[in-house]
Formats: sequence, C-alpha cells, structure tokens
Amino acid sequence: MTISERLLKLRKEKNLSQEELANVLDVSRQTISKWETGESTPDFNKIIPLCEFYGITSDELLSGSKDIIKAKEENKKNNFARNIAIAVSLYILSLVAIILFSTSFNEPIIGVCLFFTIIAGATGLIVFSAIKYKSVQTAEEKLLEQKAKEEKSEIDLICSIIGIIGLVTYFIVSFATGAWYITWVIFLIIGLCDTIAKLIYSMKKKPSVSKEDKNE
Repeated sequence: MTISERLLKLRKEKNLSQEELANVLDVSRQTISKWETGESTPDFNKIIPLCEFYGITSDELLSGSKDIIKAKEENKKNNFARNIAIAVSLYILSLVAIILFSTSFNEPIIGVCLFFTIIAGATGLIVFSAIKYKSVQTAEEKLLEQKAKEEKSEIDLICSIIGIIGLVTYFIVSFATGAWYITWVIFLIIGLCDTIAKLIYSMKKKPSVSKEDKNE
C-alpha cells in the first residue's frame, strides 16, 4: 500500500471529507486530493500533524505496516542484546584464559596476550553494536530530530537579532549619555527579551496541536 492509499484509507476511516481534513491541517482541498492520488506527498511540517491527528507514528504512515515496524525494532534490540551477551562472555573467557595459561600451562605471556586480544575483540563488538544500534533511527525519530533542528535555528536567529539590536542600543545610549555605570542594565533587558521571545515561540507551537485535537 502506497502512502497515498494509506492517507485515503485513514481519512475515510475518520469519515471526513477532503475539505474537512484540509481545514484541520490548514491546507487547500486540492492539496489533500494530490496527496491521496499520489501527485504529491505531504511536506515535512505536515507529516507530524497528520500522524498526531490519526493517532499513528510517522513510521506507520510512511511504511504502512505496524507489525513490520515492530518486528524490525524487536530484531534490532535482539541483535544488540545478543552482541552484548557475547561481549560479556568474552570478558569472562579472557579471565579464564589468563588464569589457565598462567597456572596450568605455565605460559603467563601467552595468557596475557590472549587476555588482551579477547578484551579487544569484546570491546570492539560492544562499540560496533552501539554505533549500529544508534545509527538505525526510525523515520519518526529522524523527522522529530529534523523538526527540532529547524525550530532551534529559528529561535537562535531571533535571539541573535535581539542581541545585535541590544548591543547597538547599548553603545548608542552609553556614548550619548556617558552613563556607562548604569547602561549595563540594557544587557539585563536583552536577556529578558531573549527569554520572552523563546516563551512566545514555544507557545506559538501549541495552537496547531490543540486545533487538531479539537477537530478530532
């Protein structure tokens, strides 16, 4: 099943018209129609609202199979757990090797070499497993990460502009009045403006979700 077919199926399950869904997502009815006919796909900033409205994850929307997604996740966790278990067993085996070669065979040098070789192999297995496990992100995790980066860059730009304006204001006022002993208060105002801007920005993100919940 393609993403367009899934979007059509999900809308019909909700008994919504294209117009009604378009109003919820703040897009045109033609946009919904193009999504459902496969002429275009939802933009990134519409995927999360779609998933929240339908009560599904972006993985389920993009790949369409909840069971397959769960199976992949379970397989990924099982592989990671198996590799960790092997690594722990190798650590224990390294101790056995050094004790065995040092006492029974009277070859401590071989025992030490074998000990460090097994330790290196076990550590490498853990590092490899951790990197592989971390690198395999679900589509939802990638979307959320991308969304967080975009939001952070936007608010950082706003704060930078506030900082530049505040710094210019500080020098203008200080040179004009000569009251350097008191104009440092402007920096406190800059910090306060930054905090207010971040608060307003975070609150601005909430209405879209509440609107969807209300329509749902």
